[in-house]
Amino acid sequence: MGFFKNQLLKVIKWEPKSPSTIVEKYTYDDRYAIMKGSQLIVKPAQAAIFIYKGSVADVFTEGEWKLEDGSLPFLTKIANWKYAFENPKDIEVYFVNLKRFTQNKWGTPNPIMMRDKDFGMIRISGHGEYSFHVMNPQLFMQECFGTIRSFSTDDIQDHLKSIVLSELTDLMGECSIPALDLAANYNELGETAKNNAAGKFQAIGLDIDQILIRNLKLPQNVEEAMDKRTTLGVFSDSMSNLAQYESIQAMKDVAKNPGAGASFATMGMGLGLGTRMAGQFSTGLDQASNKVSVKCSKCGALVDQNAKFCPECGEKMGEETVKCPKCGQDVPAGTKFCPNCGEKLTQVCKKCGTALAPGAKFCPNCGAKV
Repeated sequence: MGFFKNQLLKVIKWEPKSPSTIVEKYTYDDRYAIMKGSQLIVKPAQAAIFIYKGSVADVFTEGEWKLEDGSLPFLTKIANWKYAFENPKDIEVYFVNLKRFTQNKWGTPNPIMMRDKDFGMIRISGHGEYSFHVMNPQLFMQECFGTIRSFSTDDIQDHLKSIVLSELTDLMGECSIPALDLAANYNELGETAKNNAAGKFQAIGLDIDQILIRNLKLPQNVEEAMDKRTTLGVFSDSMSNLAQYESIQAMKDVAKNPGAGASFATMGMGLGLGTRMAGQFSTGLDQASNKVSVKCSKCGALVDQNAKFCPECGEKMGEETVKCPKCGQDVPAGTKFCPNCGEKLTQVCKKCGTALAPGAKFCPNCGAKV
């Protein structure tokens, strides 16, 4: 009878078939059975889950284990586990990969709405990566893979990616970081999203290690506005300076185009420039025309009416006077009688003071024109 019994499976160990394998059921030939005395080898970053009659019996971590009554860890105590080796067909073993699974991609299927103080409501698209590892093998089995013979990152990737995107969408909608500063805060945003998603990962026996943001893409019109603002730099968001910048750029574009349209546009800008110059010149003339000058009574130079002295001869400027021929009193020109002596004043030469005959055109004394 002993000849027909299954042979002892001496060593139980596992090599993952693929780097993306998370869980795999251990299989062995029907000629063998897991029996008392078998040796279990659990490599680093692995765990072995023993199932007995449909329930988790024990979870073995890294190390070498000899399956005997006195050496079993009994992480989950079941009363009849010590009798399991009498019915070895009731035992199932699942190996779980505890390593960090990296380079899991995430991307926004639809743009994320974000409120920005400079550009208002904008839509942002992005992509990046995240990494995770199994933290609680027993909980992960109960929540995710159950009794599936093989379970890989592809089987859970959509679910985990939806958690990551949900946290990133919520974070971007609530954060007050200006669009201009997003690139400088990729690490901070990723770390915050990771902390927010940790609870949902732990609920299924996993732990999220990192969320990386590779790029957040802004709408094209916002990127163009950012480029212009970067070019302006020192203009400090001045609208007048922005208008000047746009005008200069337009002039450069017109200068590059030799067509008729460019000539017409150049003519229009030339006329506009000429009009502005003419206006400035006219303003200067108007200002100059408002300036009134008078003749110096001594040298005849034109002097500003508000000047107190002639800049040519130094003569004190004031109202033009003539001397009374009788008393010598200075009398304003054009006065008919001297206010000092009452002498009737005749026309005199403005240069030498000589009395002039009525209708004289030149002074008989000095020859000055009257």
